[in-house]
Amino acid sequence: MTEPAKAAKLSEDEVTEAPDTSEIVGTREISDAELKSIAEALIFVADEPLNAKTIADVLKVDLSAVERAISELVAECDARNGGLQLREIAGGWQIATRPEHHEQVRAYLKSKPSAKLSLASLETLAVIAYKQPVTVPEILEIRGVQSPSAIKTLLDKRLIIARGRKETVGRPMMYGTSKEFLIQFGLKDLTELPSIEDFQDLAGGGE
Repeated sequence: MTEPAKAAKLSEDEVTEAPDTSEIVGTREISDAELKSIAEALIFVADEPLNAKTIADVLKVDLSAVERAISELVAECDARNGGLQLREIAGGWQIATRPEHHEQVRAYLKSKPSAKLSLASLETLAVIAYKQPVTVPEILEIRGVQSPSAIKTLLDKRLIIARGRKETVGRPMMYGTSKEFLIQFGLKDLTELPSIEDFQDLAGGGE
C-alpha cells in the first residue's frame, strides 16, 4: 500500500473509532454549588414533587451528592425565613409557600379571575371582544338572549371594563375587554384574537 493510501486509511480508522461525545457517559463533574443550583431549578420547574434519585439520574451524578445538595437547600430556605420553603411531599421535593402565609395566598388566589367561563359568559365575552365597544342592548341583539348575569360575571372576573356611555337614547354603558383579558388568554394585543370558532377552546370550556 502506498504511503498516501496508508495515511488515508489511518485517517478513516480514526474517524470510525472516534468516541461519540454527543451524550455524557458516566458521572459528571459538577461542583457542589452548581449541583445545588441545578437541583433547585429542577425542583422549581417540576410539575410534581421531584425526588433526589430522579435528579441524580438526569444529571448523572451520585445520589448522595444530590441528597446533600437538597439538605443544604432546605437549611438555606429555613435560615432565610422567606415566603418559600422546600418541602418533602409524597416522596419528592417541592418548592411551596410557608403555612403561615396561606391565608394571604388564598385571598390573592380568590381575587384572580379564572379563564373558565359558563357558555353564556363565554358567548358574551366573545361578542364584547370582537365588537367592542359594545352595549348590553347590542349584545342582546347579537346573542338573542339577555346577558345581565354574564356581564356581572365578566366584570367580577375583571375580564371586561366599562368604556363610557354611548351617545344614543338612554346613553347605555359600553363595554370592552381589559388588560386582564389579554393576560388570561395569553394575547399580546387584540390583533391576536383567535377565530370565533377557536375562542371556546382558548377559554377552557364551561365551568
